[in-house]
Amino acid sequence: MSTYGVAGRLAAAFINSKLTPLFIVASMALGALAVVALPREEEPQIIVPMVDVFVEMPGASPADVEQRVTRPLEQLLWEVPGVEYVYSTSSAGQSMVIVRFKVGEPEEAALVRLNQKLAANADRIPPGVVGPLVKPRSIDDVPILAVTVWSPRYGDDQLRALAAQLRDSIAEVPDVSEVTLIGGRPRQVRVEVDPSRLAAYGLDPFAIQQAIATTNTRAAATGAVSSGQVTSLEAGSRLATPDDVRNVVVSAASGRPVRVGDVATVSDGDAEPTVYVMHQSRESGAVSAVTIAVAKRKGTNATDVAHRVMAKLDTLKGTLVPSDVNLTITRDYGETAAEKSNELLWHMLLAVISVSLLIWLVLGRREAAVVLIAIPVTLALTLFTFFLYGYTLNRITLFALIFSIGILVDDAIVVVENVVRHARLQTGERNGMAAIELRAVDEVGNQTNMATLAVVEAILQMAFVGG
Repeated sequence: MSTYGVAGRLAAAFINSKLTPLFIVASMALGALAVVALPREEEPQIIVPMVDVFVEMPGASPADVEQRVTRPLEQLLWEVPGVEYVYSTSSAGQSMVIVRFKVGEPEEAALVRLNQKLAANADRIPPGVVGPLVKPRSIDDVPILAVTVWSPRYGDDQLRALAAQLRDSIAEVPDVSEVTLIGGRPRQVRVEVDPSRLAAYGLDPFAIQQAIATTNTRAAATGAVSSGQVTSLEAGSRLATPDDVRNVVVSAASGRPVRVGDVATVSDGDAEPTVYVMHQSRESGAVSAVTIAVAKRKGTNATDVAHRVMAKLDTLKGTLVPSDVNLTITRDYGETAAEKSNELLWHMLLAVISVSLLIWLVLGRREAAVVLIAIPVTLALTLFTFFLYGYTLNRITLFALIFSIGILVDDAIVVVENVVRHARLQTGERNGMAAIELRAVDEVGNQTNMATLAVVEAILQMAFVGG
């Protein structure tokens, strides 16, 4: 035993141990658990933090916005550590700057550094500028499920109102991070100012805006202590109806109150649509529709989240959703992710079986059984390692497993073939088959290990790619 090398001693430990079958069974069980528990996605979770910074400068031209807002903001954001690119767009009254950090930069840390930089330089904001508004973006913002609400009987404003109720119900589903409505006309109270009446009272539109914003607030405070009890005080109220908006007092400088209804027309109706959504079917043709886009939380299973959302919608049919309103799944990222990952797992199984059959034909039945056990055990432990490290089943990780089958098969074939050769040459071995196997493994073990390490070293640089 002492004359054996590292490979021989390792083989002897497993051949003589009664725990080897238990280790094989446990490895396969952990691999099966990992296949069930691992989140499934089409694309890998590439970490590329991106942040949108919006700044408004009402009444300014695009040239003024660029000179006074965009360029100073760009210079400031370039000072944030980890920033790789800065893109900007200047338009009338608004500036948008997109900050992209380096691949693999931690999202939370990057966002904290950017907000700290903006807060520390708040004194440099020019007068009349509103903002900045910081909105981070990530790969999880991409919707995994799109449900289109359509009906030939209802208009897009009615469908939008129904979709808003469905949005509240979908948001209650676990692991749903964001629900967005696309299309339809939302309800809006419009205030159309009459310039002549404004001039007659000596007012400007900004005064009306300030009056409505100030009135549409509600504040709470702690009142005085009386008889050992603290009285809660509330002031202000929310504007609930168009009449409330009309009765808002804009000014009382002339001795009589000037209300919004005196200088503007207030109407309760539908807003102008910004996005048009149509649904085409053979029965009803093209009709107006509203799409509900659902995004999931980071690191969760897209397939499970999509199934839970669809199950929630099924419970709402016939109650919240009328019978003449259709809910059509127009995008199911979870279904396609499960389909592609299952297909890759199936092809991986076919590869293992085909290699085992080839070895059965060339070397024999026992030799094929060794390969048929060794490869799945190794892959099972790899999948369990994926689960421990928080990886997902996607086209990249599964392709890496298929790629690794070649290395596993090469090593297994070399070792098994050498065992067969020694068994045929030394049929009279006194110590039996175990001694032949140990000698054969020790003879080529170091070489196969070095060959494997050489391949690992060639692709090891991929481990240092961020994200």
